[in-house]
Amino acid sequence: MSKRAGETNVFVHRVFPVLVVVAAIVAIWYVAAVLLNAPFQREAFARADQAYTTGDLISATLNQERPVLPAPHQVGQELHKTVFLIKPSSKRSLIYHGWITLSSTLLGFALGTLLGIVLAVAIVHSRTMSKSLMPWIIASQTIPILAIAPMIIVVLNAIGLSGLLPKAMISTYLSFFPVTVGVVKGLRSPDPIHLDLMRTYSASQAQVFWKLRWPSSVPFLFASMKIAIAISLVGAIVGELPTGAVAGLGARLLAGSYYGQTVQIWSALIAAAIMAAVLVTLVGIVNRYVLRAMGMAHQ
Repeated sequence: MSKRAGETNVFVHRVFPVLVVVAAIVAIWYVAAVLLNAPFQREAFARADQAYTTGDLISATLNQERPVLPAPHQVGQELHKTVFLIKPSSKRSLIYHGWITLSSTLLGFALGTLLGIVLAVAIVHSRTMSKSLMPWIIASQTIPILAIAPMIIVVLNAIGLSGLLPKAMISTYLSFFPVTVGVVKGLRSPDPIHLDLMRTYSASQAQVFWKLRWPSSVPFLFASMKIAIAISLVGAIVGELPTGAVAGLGARLLAGSYYGQTVQIWSALIAAAIMAAVLVTLVGIVNRYVLRAMGMAHQ
């Protein structure tokens, strides 16, 4: 296959479907913005005793200062202004707020991944731990994070821990679960015949772990890490909400809701979504590199 044919194939099968979905979402977004903003705009025209056409109504609904649902171009303009036109050190910059949230996300993700791996190893190697820990790990995820986040913040503040760590702990609480489940599945994935072969060679439990179980679990680990890093971002944002934080994407959402700045709210939401997509992509890149280094084909 020629290089040009390969590029065309990639575009048709990977890029084009994504573009179609994005175009459909944008079109639905514009229609929804017109429908949701139209009642207020009709009232504004009526108060001003102003005659208007359908075109005037649509144009006005897509350019309101405080719309119920901002149009995509309004969110894009806000993102451009707060990312590129304002100094990153300014508290009005999304880069400044994004970095605060990213710091909590990465710390919580690192702690959650480490905790998840440790718990998974304990569960796989101890029947007692498997029967006692796993039900509690599953039960822990049934508690709404909006209910437990304020309690975590209050308790940690009471013992003198504030700032980055409390938010990271909420991210840890959310992210350790998918890692635990994924790594447990991975550590148990080797075929019984391979385990029997290792025992035939008189391999120790440590040798079975490092030479068989751990390599088998790496693909499962990275699959769960993709989920964990996205949910860590959610935890970091949620952790900023009950603290009255003045920095971070969560604080940006709070400020927007207080002052009715829906464009600001949506720009923060889109920035968070972009950040999550970038983080998941980076984990995927590391995944491919690690599997290639281990001599394993990426699936």
